[in-house]
Amino acid sequence: MTKKKACKQCRIFVEGNECPICKGNQFVLNWKGRLCITNIEKSRIGKKIGLEREGEYVIKVR
Repeated sequence: MTKKKACKQCRIFVEGNECPICKGNQFVLNWKGRLCITNIEKSRIGKKIGLEREGEYVIKVR
């Protein structure tokens, strides 16, 4: 199984060569844990960690 890559800065999973949030191109394959935000307005966790957009995020990058 191949690990997904995540933006080093935003911690969102990325499929292409550019982060959809910060437009960066630095990615990591070494991460731990996932967080899926489906409704940003109702997500207490998303608000607490400062997320502004729905999506699937990495909890910890190494």
